[in-house]
Amino acid sequence: MHSIRILVLDVDGTLTDGKLYIDDYLDNSSNELKAFNVRDGFAIVNWIKLGGEVAILTGKKSNIVEKRAKELSIKYVIQASKNKSKDLKALLDKIGLNFSNVAYMGDDINDLGVMKKVALPACPKDSVEEVLKVAKFISNKTGGNGAVRDLLEHIMKQNGMWEKVLKKYIEE
Repeated sequence: MHSIRILVLDVDGTLTDGKLYIDDYLDNSSNELKAFNVRDGFAIVNWIKLGGEVAILTGKKSNIVEKRAKELSIKYVIQASKNKSKDLKALLDKIGLNFSNVAYMGDDINDLGVMKKVALPACPKDSVEEVLKVAKFISNKTGGNGAVRDLLEHIMKQNGMWEKVLKKYIEE
C-alpha cells in the first residue's frame, strides 16, 4: 500500500449511487442531479491533506462533477473519456507517476481495462460481476454510500496515515 500515491475514481456508481435525476423543465433545458456522500468527501479531503493525489476519470461530462471536484480540492478531472487506460496513462506521465502508484475504483465494464493495469483495483459491492472478479479490494459499501471512504480508510490504515487523521480530530 505504500506505493499508492494517487486515488483515481470513476463517478457514477462509485462516488454516486449511479442514478441520474434529470428534469425537463419548460424550454426543454434539463438539469441533472447527482448525490455525493459527505463521508467519501471527508476521506478524500484528508487524503489530499496528507499528500495523496486524487483524480476523477469518467466517461460522462457533467458540470456537477467539476463543482464537486473543486469543493474537494481534486486537481485532476478527466471527463468524457473514451479510453480510460490511455487517458490515465497520459495523466500519470504528466505528473510523474505510473500504474503501480494507482488505486482505482470503478463499478462497470468500461473500468475493466484500467483496473487490470493498476496496483489496487477496487470497487463497491454492487458493481457488475466482471468488475467484482478483477477487484483486489471490494468495499462492503455500495456506490455513493461510503465505498470511496471505505477504500481510503483501508489504504490509509495500511500506510499508517489513518492514525494521523484520527489524532488531528481527537486533539481539536
